[in-house]
Amino acid sequence: MADQWATLGIDLHLEPTGPGLRRGLTDALREAVRSGRLAPGIRLPSSRALAADLGIARNTVADAYSDLVAEGWLTARQGSGTRVADRTVVPPAGAAHHPRESTRPAYDLRPGSPDLASFPRAQWLKAARRALTAAPYDALDYGDPRGHPELRAALAGYLSRARGVRADPERIVVCAGFGHGLKLLGTALRARGARTVAVESYGLDAHWKLLAGSGLHTVPLPFDRLGTDPGELSAADAVLLTPAHQFPMGVPLHRDRRAAVVDWARRTGGLVLEDDYDGEFRYDRQPVGALQGLDPDRVVYLGTASKSLAPGLRLAWMVLPPGLVAETVAAKGWIDTCGVLDQLTLAEFLTTGAYDRHLRAARLRYRRRRDALVAAVAARASEARVTGIAAGLHVLLRLPPGTEQSVVQAAHWRGLALHGLTRYSNPAARAEPVDALVVGYGTPPDHAWSGALDALCAVLPG
Repeated sequence: MADQWATLGIDLHLEPTGPGLRRGLTDALREAVRSGRLAPGIRLPSSRALAADLGIARNTVADAYSDLVAEGWLTARQGSGTRVADRTVVPPAGAAHHPRESTRPAYDLRPGSPDLASFPRAQWLKAARRALTAAPYDALDYGDPRGHPELRAALAGYLSRARGVRADPERIVVCAGFGHGLKLLGTALRARGARTVAVESYGLDAHWKLLAGSGLHTVPLPFDRLGTDPGELSAADAVLLTPAHQFPMGVPLHRDRRAAVVDWARRTGGLVLEDDYDGEFRYDRQPVGALQGLDPDRVVYLGTASKSLAPGLRLAWMVLPPGLVAETVAAKGWIDTCGVLDQLTLAEFLTTGAYDRHLRAARLRYRRRRDALVAAVAARASEARVTGIAAGLHVLLRLPPGTEQSVVQAAHWRGLALHGLTRYSNPAARAEPVDALVVGYGTPPDHAWSGALDALCAVLPG
């Protein structure tokens, strides 16, 4: 039977130094408390346990504890053990004090995040419990670098049903967010000899930088009222698009241009990287099916749980053409995988219908917010025009020429976080400047929505 001391207390790393062992141990403990490494109230190991860990006599530890109790660094009570005393930790002399300034805005209307307060915690917890209870022991091993088979099978069924994706679990790779997937694709494309990726004139610079970091040159395509114009794709090896709901302009890619993009890929052997970042949220029109359904051999479909659930889950997925799976998995490796428990939970969420129920409730909530935003701007800001409202979690708010920067600055002074369209414009694009705001209506919780609208309307022209 193991000695009781071996199972009690905490692990404590100490390096006694000095002329004597007792003094060295006392100094090491004192410094651990003074520096904050041992927090007030924490219970220390028993003298027997610490002596065994350090390979020294128990009396030496007991004497060091007694010295520090006498000095006020520790407290000792019968039945409670030896603990760090409650006291103010004084920083070392000369240490600079930098007060933390609050950078959190009063209202956040930046695009990119859902309402985190509405994350389905109770349902997610139930799914996690069921998934963990049912999981075999080997599910907790390193596993397949493509992702857990249960999640890939659940995703294949859901994407086929809800987004029109022609998905085979063997061609799905789970990744830690869209950016992770794009980085893996950039590595795989570069290894294939690709040099140039065409991108949209408006989008996230983080995505362009990820591709550039893989050694790929990015070239922006023209944009007009029909969406991104694929007419200048001839020199590209691949193209990154948001065809169902262009970010941030908010329009779907016209059907003729969808066909033209797929035709280009078939003729040239190029690849289309389809970013379906908010494919679940459609309000005033029928859902636009995934471009991947037109040609699964030339289109890579990328989806994510960041908008539908929460970005902190770090769960996204790619549906790859057959010839790209091995290269992408090689770029990922077996170490670079996502947490298996979250994967199993999402699989349970999908297969039990909890994901669909959550999405239906979220659509209703976001549509009410969007309708309130459109009505407020129409009533209180006559010089602003709302566009791109049929889908997603943001709208484009067009402003009079020359007013974008002043509106963004005025919003900042009022504690309102806003992004102008300029932030999402590719500097290499040949496009007329457009003054507009990209207003996200997903982030504020329900109780703060009316206040956010008031703050927005207060800074808009007219």
